[in-house]
Amino acid sequence: MGRLQLFEVRLSHGRVVYGPGEALAGAVCVRLGAPLPFRAIRVTCTGSCGVSNKVHDATWAVEEGYFNSSLSLADKGSLPAGEHTFPFQFLLPATAPTSFEGPFGKIAYQVRATIDTPRFSKDHTCSRVFYILSPLNLNSIPDIEKPNIASATKKFSYKLLKTGGVALMASTDLRGYVVGQVLRLQVDIENQSGKDTGPVVASLLQKVSYKARRWIYDVRTVVEVEGAGAKAWRRAEWQQQILVPPLPQSALPGCSLIHVDYYMQVSLKAPEATVTLPVFIGNIALNHAPLSLLPGPGSPQSQVVPSAPPQDEVEAAGVPHFMDPTVVLSTKSHSPPGPFSSPPDALEHCAQDHSCVPHSLPPPLCISRDATVPYFTDGSGGSAPATGSLILPPEYSSWGYPHEAPPSYEQSCSPRS
Repeated sequence: MGRLQLFEVRLSHGRVVYGPGEALAGAVCVRLGAPLPFRAIRVTCTGSCGVSNKVHDATWAVEEGYFNSSLSLADKGSLPAGEHTFPFQFLLPATAPTSFEGPFGKIAYQVRATIDTPRFSKDHTCSRVFYILSPLNLNSIPDIEKPNIASATKKFSYKLLKTGGVALMASTDLRGYVVGQVLRLQVDIENQSGKDTGPVVASLLQKVSYKARRWIYDVRTVVEVEGAGAKAWRRAEWQQQILVPPLPQSALPGCSLIHVDYYMQVSLKAPEATVTLPVFIGNIALNHAPLSLLPGPGSPQSQVVPSAPPQDEVEAAGVPHFMDPTVVLSTKSHSPPGPFSSPPDALEHCAQDHSCVPHSLPPPLCISRDATVPYFTDGSGGSAPATGSLILPPEYSSWGYPHEAPPSYEQSCSPRS
């Protein structure tokens, strides 16, 4: 029997990221130190999705396949010593979803080569992982260009007495963004009470839904920004520009087991008031301006204006009303983006062909790893065990995000009855 010195799958031009409907070409390379008899040499291209009930469990509870194609590269015979190359080519289906990897499941693609040896001999196998990026065109989403606005009101309470209320309104300049684009957020607070509000917090949230025996939701904070609170009897506005970090795209068309959603959540800590704005993360940006643009940080509306008279002077005069002009809130803290990564090979390939320019070509493929807040829809299962420094403790009672799934994009946009 010959000694197998090299056995690997090579993709043409070292490419690892493909689009649906493209041809995947490569070769199986073999180097032998002595002749090797074989019964067949085959190569198989597969794509599938698997979902588990446990974190990082390779035993899938539910699976679905997208394609499984095989080619016979050589029939029964014997390979002489030396180097041998067997080219192959597969046509990827146009319906294949974008690659994704999370704590409860993944969408994976690979090319696997096998040398089937004679009886009682060990078969030889090798594989090569590749990724599919099916670009999400934001222009194809209905009503994506309409204003994205949400509001909520909350009453202050002191010893069971209502002491006034706070109106919170948040808006973004668009409903969809691409990686590297600036998300412009404006928050307006109308404090109709004699108490100062707590800080205002804006969070970009990612929710990944896994369909196993029941739906499992993995929610994490991608970016978080905190601003100062509003003074008593004041109107205040807070404007932020958030650079969208590398993130997996919204939805995952073609996959029925995994779904990705994004939300901008704006919250007041006291009184507790929260608004949620659904947003899309895509690969192809909107080709027109939004219906209403928010002023940028350099515009006159965003400049700091003189503050109103002290609260004690207003109350002493017995006139608890709003004092113009509106106060612009300052930003207290800004968290870095969450733990998202891209396949090293994909990033290297992207850097070589300069395909990572925002808004022009699709950004590098982003793979999500690790869990932060996994929970179940029916509430009976509790949170799933997970590992890592970003995992929250089992008690989520102090967490500001609801335990039920946030509304879908369509539900948020439909008129309420």
